Amino acid sequence: MKPILLIIHVFICVALIFIVLIQRGKGADMGAAFGGSSQAVFGSSTAATLIHKVTTIMAIMFMLTSLGLSLFFGRAHISSVMEGVKQQEAPVAAEKAPAQPAGTPSQSGK
Repeated sequence: MKPILLIIHVFICVALIFIVLIQRGKGADMGAAFGGSSQAVFGSSTAATLIHKVTTIMAIMFMLTSLGLSLFFGRAHISSVMEGVKQQEAPVAAEKAPAQPAGTPSQSGK
């Protein structure tokens, strides 16, 4: 599953780069606008063209495959630098003498 998703991701990356590069920028008609073109300086405000819709779909697919790859490869074998290290036990504090019940005479000062 991982290699298939990786191949699809690379294909989407290349396609997205190609689609973005073949689009005309909004300022592409700027020079023609001063020569008497009927379009606005920064392009006309029409509905999204097919190439813009394809770009959006490819960008969403790129994000989803990126998320899928991060989930698949992020759950690989998790290792620790502390594997195989024997843990030392904490030193035991000196045990105190058990407390005497109240009402028993102490031996130190009669």
